[in-house]
Amino acid sequence: MTPAAAVSSRELPHPAREEIRLEPVLHALSDPMRLRIVRELAAETGELSCSHFDLPVTKSTTTHHFRVLREAGVIRQTYQGTAKMNGLRRADLDDLFPGLLDAVLTAATHEATRLA
Repeated sequence: MTPAAAVSSRELPHPAREEIRLEPVLHALSDPMRLRIVRELAAETGELSCSHFDLPVTKSTTTHHFRVLREAGVIRQTYQGTAKMNGLRRADLDDLFPGLLDAVLTAATHEATRLA
């Protein structure tokens, strides 16, 4: 296997900006675990590795949540060495759906405070 083939086999599929649709984004944000991931990413300026997240679910379920977020266009995942890094696609989401992400994050913060 050539080095180029090894790199390309590790690239993950992401929707192009113009392919991101509201319904999959809303679906991705509707799950408490996925919303938790998005809240943590929104609180950071850079990317976070998958191992950074301490979710109360199995590893396979965590992988599923990241895949749903990536396929909806909410996050971008890249490999850096052996680590899978995650970044919020804030600019894309803000351009496509102005105010949506901020409204969801504000509501999630209020809910977390209310339920604490």
